Amino acid sequence: MSLFQHSVIKKYTQELDTNSVNTAFDKFQKHFGNPEIQQNIRNSKEEQYQEGFLRELFVNILGYPINPEPNYNLLTEQKNEKDSKKADGAILKHEADKNSVIAVIELKGTETTDLSKVENQAFCYKNNHKDCKYVITSNFEKLRFYIDNAIDFEEFNLFNLTKERFQLLFLCLSKDNLLNGIPQKIKEASVSQEENITKKLYSDYSTFKRNLYQNIVELNPQFDKLTLFKKTQKLLDRFLFIFFAEDRLLLPPNSIREIIKQWNQLKDLDNYTPLYDRFKKYFGYMNTGFKGKQYEIFAYNGGFFAPDDVLDNIIIDDTILHDHTLKLSNYDFDTEVDVNILGHIFEHSLNEIEEIKSEIEGKELDKSKSKRKKDGVFYTPKYITKYIVENTVGALCTEKKNEIGINNDEIIISTRKAKKKELIEKIDTYRDWLLKITICDPACGSGAFLNQALDFLISEHRKLDELKARITNSPLIFSDIENSILENNIFGVDINEEAVEIARLSLWLKTAQKGRKLSDLSGNIKCGNSLIDDKNIAGDKAFNWHKEFPQIFGFDNLQDFENLEDLKNKDEKPDFLRLIKEKTLEAKEKAEKAKELSIEAIVLTQKVYEYAEKLDSLSEPKVNYKLKNAGFDVIIGNPPYVQVNDSLYRNYSTRKCGDLYAYFFEKGLNLIKMNGYFSFITPSLFIKGMRYESLREYLLNNSKIIGILDKGDKVFQDVQMPTAITTLIKTKCDNQNWNTFISDNDLIQKINYNSKFIKEISTIMRGLEIGKDKVYNNRNDIQFITGEDIYRYGVKNFSYIDEITYKKFQKNNFFFEGNRVLIRETGSRITTFFLNDNITQNNRSLYSIKINDEQVFNPLFILSILNSNLIQFYYQTVFAANTDVFPKIRIGQVKEIPIIDIHISMQKPFIEKADIMLSKNKELQALKSKFIKLLTSKFSNLKITNKIENWSELDFGIFLKELEKLKIKLTLSDQSEWLDYFEKEKSKANELQEVIKKTDDEIDMMVYEIYGLTEEEIHIIENS
Repeated sequence: MSLFQHSVIKKYTQELDTNSVNTAFDKFQKHFGNPEIQQNIRNSKEEQYQEGFLRELFVNILGYPINPEPNYNLLTEQKNEKDSKKADGAILKHEADKNSVIAVIELKGTETTDLSKVENQAFCYKNNHKDCKYVITSNFEKLRFYIDNAIDFEEFNLFNLTKERFQLLFLCLSKDNLLNGIPQKIKEASVSQEENITKKLYSDYSTFKRNLYQNIVELNPQFDKLTLFKKTQKLLDRFLFIFFAEDRLLLPPNSIREIIKQWNQLKDLDNYTPLYDRFKKYFGYMNTGFKGKQYEIFAYNGGFFAPDDVLDNIIIDDTILHDHTLKLSNYDFDTEVDVNILGHIFEHSLNEIEEIKSEIEGKELDKSKSKRKKDGVFYTPKYITKYIVENTVGALCTEKKNEIGINNDEIIISTRKAKKKELIEKIDTYRDWLLKITICDPACGSGAFLNQALDFLISEHRKLDELKARITNSPLIFSDIENSILENNIFGVDINEEAVEIARLSLWLKTAQKGRKLSDLSGNIKCGNSLIDDKNIAGDKAFNWHKEFPQIFGFDNLQDFENLEDLKNKDEKPDFLRLIKEKTLEAKEKAEKAKELSIEAIVLTQKVYEYAEKLDSLSEPKVNYKLKNAGFDVIIGNPPYVQVNDSLYRNYSTRKCGDLYAYFFEKGLNLIKMNGYFSFITPSLFIKGMRYESLREYLLNNSKIIGILDKGDKVFQDVQMPTAITTLIKTKCDNQNWNTFISDNDLIQKINYNSKFIKEISTIMRGLEIGKDKVYNNRNDIQFITGEDIYRYGVKNFSYIDEITYKKFQKNNFFFEGNRVLIRETGSRITTFFLNDNITQNNRSLYSIKINDEQVFNPLFILSILNSNLIQFYYQTVFAANTDVFPKIRIGQVKEIPIIDIHISMQKPFIEKADIMLSKNKELQALKSKFIKLLTSKFSNLKITNKIENWSELDFGIFLKELEKLKIKLTLSDQSEWLDYFEKEKSKANELQEVIKKTDDEIDMMVYEIYGLTEEEIHIIENS
């Protein structure tokens, strides 16, 4: 979850004052590194040590003066700007006209072992302070530091902090650095650096791939091109693994360079061999292992480096391998290049795969139908995969912990032996369950969701290790769990062979450890058509889930297997008796060694008892082993967004939808257990679209819908597709109403919280029932406006009605005099304007809102709220998009719009901004009207088209062409005169537009703040 790029951190830490860091680290070690103090902190309750923690870390070590010292920057119990809630601490920045909260601090006691549970509370405080950028959470033992959002963070173990990690802590949190915005600058530089690395690495990687493929094809005509293309990808994957492994010290450092160096030396000694032969020898070492005088290579295997009949018998030019492998080895694959960067690169490379395959088949490639577009392949951003995994795998884990009784936010570690034993038993029960959870992405691509699920499960096991160490008061030893997770918990299928290879590689790269074999992922990550098992339709890609994953679905069709030995090999049953003997002997040998190995012996002995407890399972038939309640526990993913021929999917209940993602919904629900969790991000068209009725019906009848979260149309780069995250549980749920799930209920509830509806604070009246035939332009009569005349904060023009008409249709003058907010009936966007005269009447297409008490709610405050993006989102979500040709907002809906209830003094900034919007829009309209008036006076027969009306948005050349269309031609001298006038007036209009746009955006941000929205919630609204 790292916030920063290593190279950027390195640059900034080199600029730190060494003496200041050393002095601070000495102070830090004396307190937080003292074992006796650590134990006392663990025994303290939150309120007992809260202020002591702030003083020790932030005052004594990081240099903040605390209230009531002069010019203090550190506060305890800082109250929110918008409500009475308080953060445990806050860091202030003093500016000329105000003191701004730039960081909030939320503290818990050490019994709160999972700091992620503090995130929502802490970010709620952040969002109540408009200038706040940083969030700090801690349980006194660990500390997390966030910038802007909760997606990534830096975590520091304060009781076990190295000098290097302390430097980063000091860089981020020391007074001068934080107040001067250094962490924000580091993050911005890191984002920029990551983008640069991604672009450059992708360029170098794709160049290598294309040149390598072309060279292999040229030198190896005995093999067909498609085979060589696939083998080129496999060879590249092998090189990538070695690049990662050598930089992460899984292999001898600079292995690639050493191979090239040795090759050059042999060449100089007249003992030339092709460079590729040297690399093949190294691949063999990776498969079987090698122990030489100067270095040792572990047999990582995993099937990745096993002999390959094609790769072992092809020829490659030395120059191609020499130049490109050296170039790629210059990257730091330990600190600069992570698996997420590779994910982006791999997804981009799928486009190239399509191009090369088209070349092989002699087809012209339609660039508009690249792999991404044709197959609906889009790389899923991390914040989406994180959200989906936490709300499926995380939700399932929370359910289980609640069931077992270990999901308390604060687990009090008892000193009683019996209580400790009970807690350990609960932890072991939960871990046993966790080791068996099964998670599948049926359209896994390069493995973004699988990697996120892997991260989550590893983190969950780490939390158990930490908790167990605290209960037993023993040193922390992390479980060697990664391979077990890969082999038993993570599953994926994709129709693209290259994507499957990449997904396997990404999982290997994330879990590879020195001296540990790679997991064989061929049984977990597979290639096939997830939706079709008929070979007559899908050919070799036909995929039978029950046959391919017998360890998940059982062995109902035993005739599909040659013998029971095949079943045994699919999911081998542990030999617990053998394990007991091996671990007992190993524990005895370890215990007889030096004292420092005694801890390891204890752990191994514990394993003996764990295996012994499982002996009963040996009585189960091999065929039934691990097969109770068949199906996956969780299905997650981002299925392809492609319209298809529905006749191929005639067996699906949702066949009429004609979209692959609809069939993935149905298939996914068929693949999970009862009460299993399911979540996809897909286009949101199915929510209301007519042709998706069968999908909506299927979901209602076959699942409990947890939520449908609208994510807008900017989730995927270069793709304008409105998307939604749908989360389900496979269970029967009667009386579900689809409309209940259209909105993001949590966000809607937050908007409603501490708000009053319009009907509670005002009275509303529709305007006069006067038709257009009664309206004209005689300025001597009564001024009149219609819905067509107004826009947000402005009036385009006024019309007039005569006295007789007015008296005939007259209503209560109360609604047509003084301060009033007018809201337009028609249109998909809420449009409101403000009037404060006693002369203007309006027709029925405008509702007049009169505030009951303007000392409680100012009309201009109401105006700014109603015109905001937040209220527009609320209207579209709660009242649903009207499918009429001319959508309308009903008077009953206006009455149900929530207005945040804040003191009149807090409304002042909104009133000021609304005044600016009204005055600047009035200026702009006057300027535009003056221009039109001049035109019509000059050209009496001029028809005012839309383009002419919006002249300030045109170039002068287009303006002239529009006049020519209207049979008006200007001489050159007239054109010159009009050009000067046009450009001068356009410049004035643009200046006003800029002020209006800036003020409008500022109002939106102010509205988000007073409603207490998080960054993610703001993102949802802005993209809706």
